[in-house]
Amino acid sequence: MATGFFWDEKCFWHAGGNYAFTLPIGGNVQPLAAGGLPESPETKRRLKNLMDVTGLSDELDMRHAPRATREMLERVHPAAYLDAFKAMSDAGGGELGRRTPFAHGGYDIAALSAGLAVAAVGAVVTGALDNAYALSRPPGHHCLPDFPNGFCLLANIAIAIEEAQSKGFGKRVVVLDWDVHHGNGTEAIYYDRDDVLTISLHQEGNYPLDTGAFADRGRGAGTGFNLNLPLPAGAGHTAYLYAMDRIVLPQIEAFAPDLIIIACGFDAAAIDPLARMLATAQTFREMTERVKDAAARLCEGRLVLVHEGGYSEVYVPFCGHATLEALSGSAITAPDPLADALNIRQPNPRFDAFLKSEIDRFAQELS
Repeated sequence: MATGFFWDEKCFWHAGGNYAFTLPIGGNVQPLAAGGLPESPETKRRLKNLMDVTGLSDELDMRHAPRATREMLERVHPAAYLDAFKAMSDAGGGELGRRTPFAHGGYDIAALSAGLAVAAVGAVVTGALDNAYALSRPPGHHCLPDFPNGFCLLANIAIAIEEAQSKGFGKRVVVLDWDVHHGNGTEAIYYDRDDVLTISLHQEGNYPLDTGAFADRGRGAGTGFNLNLPLPAGAGHTAYLYAMDRIVLPQIEAFAPDLIIIACGFDAAAIDPLARMLATAQTFREMTERVKDAAARLCEGRLVLVHEGGYSEVYVPFCGHATLEALSGSAITAPDPLADALNIRQPNPRFDAFLKSEIDRFAQELS
């Protein structure tokens, strides 16, 4: 099996503004010694470093890609937004939306991040690769067509889908978003369409605060083709896999896609500063295996993962490595150094039973 890995050092050079965690510096908010937003290059760079050290990189088809073109971007984003973004980028940087600062050249780096997703999807739908992973940064799943937020400046996955469809590929696409935050941008872009099934598995009431409800099922032609599964804080390994088996995989099967894309955030992991979930590296491994098996049955294995969130510099590399082991079928491992401690911290049987009952309630309402 040929698994592609799309990355570029320039994506690690994307820089934010004067923040202390998610708060703008000023008043009583003091600068941090390390500075900046939790969306930093280190989680992604350290994943790539770990892959190099274990030898996993040597087993993957490591690729670069060009920036997404203006034509590609305009299929999702209005020209006025792109013009404002590029002008501010060329003038030294700034901030257009909410928590989305960028430095000089930020427009070009965001277009490169989108280009990695475009190239990964293109290689898979044309059969050049069996499956692929795009280490895109900045991320994209919160970005609305004309408003960036949540660290996201361009809608990477949507740009990749539209480019593939413009060439006659991926007529029916599933976007499964297991980032811990609701994929509101992807939802908004496809809310009225029936050719893209969007599924977001996220922590309830985390971010954004006003989106992600189970009742939001799409509109018009898109009714029934948007699915939100908000899980209570504290959900762990068992609940995530139960949600996959009980709802996510049956929904994907019923949709019968030509292509599956995962918005792959690792912030549902137990070690993350922006969430309160208890997933582990093994959780991500097993979810990847399940979706990979579904892709093999439904769409000749066409599966692409596009990197989104995950803010623990220590733990994201191990979650990502486990995911890529499953995606590629590699026997090379990077044993989770926190596995024993995190297994002890998993929800007790009573809470797991409650979580399963919530997932069962969602499933009953869908039937």
